[in-house]
Amino acid sequence: MHHDESSDSPKSPHVEIGNGARTRLQEFRPALVVIDMQNAYCTHGGSYEKFGADISAYRRIIPNVKKMIDACHELQIAVFFTQQVREPSGIDLLTRRHRIIPKERLEFIEENPSCVRGTWDAAIIDELMPTEDDHIVTKRRDSAFQDTEFELWLESIGADTIIFTGVDTCICVENSLREGFNKGWDVILVEDAVASAWQKLHEAALETVRASFGLVLTTEQLIHMLHTGKRGTSVFTFEQL
Repeated sequence: MHHDESSDSPKSPHVEIGNGARTRLQEFRPALVVIDMQNAYCTHGGSYEKFGADISAYRRIIPNVKKMIDACHELQIAVFFTQQVREPSGIDLLTRRHRIIPKERLEFIEENPSCVRGTWDAAIIDELMPTEDDHIVTKRRDSAFQDTEFELWLESIGADTIIFTGVDTCICVENSLREGFNKGWDVILVEDAVASAWQKLHEAALETVRASFGLVLTTEQLIHMLHTGKRGTSVFTFEQL
């Protein structure tokens, strides 16, 4: 009798939910993180624009980031803001540790005292001002996890999925997302609520996340999924996209 080896293969518990992703359709508990939406990078007159950078891509996502924040407040999803800072003394600068630094990044560090702690430049932009119930993660490197309380705070609220928004897609957002994934969190990247000064690298980062890490959704898709999948306080299920 012919033996069908395929019948012995365990069936995957994961099912297609759209956008190339699969899930076990279990409940999930998300948290939103807004990466580095600060005056330095996103406001006219900030240090990045003074350096000569075009901040138009960063500014374009502000309305969608605001929509995500408002939706999460409504749905009782915790909201975290990262705030990149440096000390006035410069003791925490990359140049104190690294000998190899790309030319453009080195020039920005040397020519612009960006995001100095306590200054207007370092503050979260007025359009996205955190509420007293939101959480501020102060960071000094690209990842939201490095030498911060972010991991501890996520664990303390029982979050198992991180929704990523903010700037820059291919630097601080991607570094934070990769580290979060490798630490065990599921990740969702909101493609029209993240931006980069380098469009090709932005697009490459989106493809990398789609292929290797998690869900890439638009603001509209994600908000719809959260509303239709709400199952309790801060508890949701993945819905077909």
